[in-house]
Amino acid sequence: MKPVTFLKNVSREMKKVSWPRGRELTRYTIIVVATVAFVAIFFTLIDLGITQLLNWLFE
Repeated sequence: MKPVTFLKNVSREMKKVSWPRGRELTRYTIIVVATVAFVAIFFTLIDLGITQLLNWLFE
């Protein structure tokens, strides 16, 4: 496929995309940030717990 044809097809497909409105975008952003924060805190606690367990077992 030629690059020009590819870019025309991309342009045509991008016109079909349904982009989120302002309120939706804000809601989605908050959900993503909250999820990332939850996962980071969860794995931090798991890591600290495993570290404490290993320190307790091998000291």
